[in-house]
Amino acid sequence: MAPASPRFRFPPEGGVAAGRGGGRKMADSGKGRPSAGGGKAPTAEQVVARFNRLRQEQRGLASKAAELELELNEHSLVIETLRDVDPTRKCYRMVGGILVERTVKEVLPALESNKEQISKIIATLNQQLQAKGRELNEFREQHQIRLVGEDEPRQPPGDGAGGAAAKGGSAGVLVS
Repeated sequence: MAPASPRFRFPPEGGVAAGRGGGRKMADSGKGRPSAGGGKAPTAEQVVARFNRLRQEQRGLASKAAELELELNEHSLVIETLRDVDPTRKCYRMVGGILVERTVKEVLPALESNKEQISKIIATLNQQLQAKGRELNEFREQHQIRLVGEDEPRQPPGDGAGGAAAKGGSAGVLVS
């Protein structure tokens, strides 16, 4: 069958997709299965698009959490430094893009409060990241998406190599 797009190739029904490079995934085409909405089953392109969207959302959450971890480390470093300084000493703080002059005793509580807030946000992001990971794994299992480099899933004894094809197994989708 001709490629549907430069990134995706759909093998014949019940066939096995062969890829050119690593980092590609196999996905169930979703044919013959009712969707949660009760309408038509999602097409292979829709499954791939949703899977990629979920992965991108997960990467975005991880990126934001890493960014906030760096900011938390900066706050910790500044707080640690300011604790050893005379509380009446002048210091400068960037507030909304404007540099303001304050004393250490005014800035230190604000920094500690910000650090607490950042910690709470990181905890929330980590929870969201775990939930997104579970959602991604469930979606992957539901649509039988697997990495090309992964071993074939072990089939129960007696199913044999042709068991899935004989039962009307679905075609794979090659995803980059």
